[in-house]
Amino acid sequence: MLPIEDIQGRPDTRRIAIGKVGIKDILHPIRVKEKSGGEQRTVAHFAMYVNLPHDFKGTHMSRFVEILNDHDREISIASFPAMLQDMLAKLEAESGYIEMRFPYFIDKAAPVSGVRSLMDYQVSFIGEIDNAGCRIKVKVIVPVTSLCPCSKEISERGAHNQRSHVSVTVEAKSFIWLEELIMLVEAEASSQIYGLLKRPDEKYVTEYAYDHPKFVEDMVRDVAARLNAEPRIISYSVESENFESIHNHSAYALIQRVNSPS
Repeated sequence: MLPIEDIQGRPDTRRIAIGKVGIKDILHPIRVKEKSGGEQRTVAHFAMYVNLPHDFKGTHMSRFVEILNDHDREISIASFPAMLQDMLAKLEAESGYIEMRFPYFIDKAAPVSGVRSLMDYQVSFIGEIDNAGCRIKVKVIVPVTSLCPCSKEISERGAHNQRSHVSVTVEAKSFIWLEELIMLVEAEASSQIYGLLKRPDEKYVTEYAYDHPKFVEDMVRDVAARLNAEPRIISYSVESENFESIHNHSAYALIQRVNSPS
């Protein structure tokens, strides 16, 4: 049998390097450790990229899938550095990027009745590698309730509120549980959100939110203050999008802190 030519291995004469090339939105099962000691098995959307030098025509897309399957029994945040290193070696690249995005579930008890239900959160693990080393970030998107302080102040009856998505992305010098990041955000909301509430619970969360009004600016500043006080965190970004209930737009705020590891 005659050898099959590797078209992607041909040289390219345009002398234009590509910053990221690879595969996006491929599904693969993963395992995530829980703070309680258990383990969740879920499915993640993966994005995997490497750089491509100016003199290479293309990369080998099938090798990205091979890497996923090689790590099939161990994909977790702990296996990220090994996956990134494998990717550089197999793709003969100088830099690489892997992101896996997945739902994470926490069993929550309603504040009064104690009825339990699962609450889902969107989580991403993001890994980058180059000559400077390997960097891992964790992102959580936490849905919460925010109640408008201005509306409460000027209204004789009630105040408008909305559901908000608070996104926190952190780089840490040591391990941080997903539950810790989620609880940190929920503690600064006008109220937490629950999967299931009975009438006494609805009364409680409604009144609790009324007693804890927050502008979008308050939300990101209060979460940032907690992140500033956490010694394990090297850098972070916190952003909040409030899906307004009386306007046809969202309110948005962002705070970032970038530090070098000590």
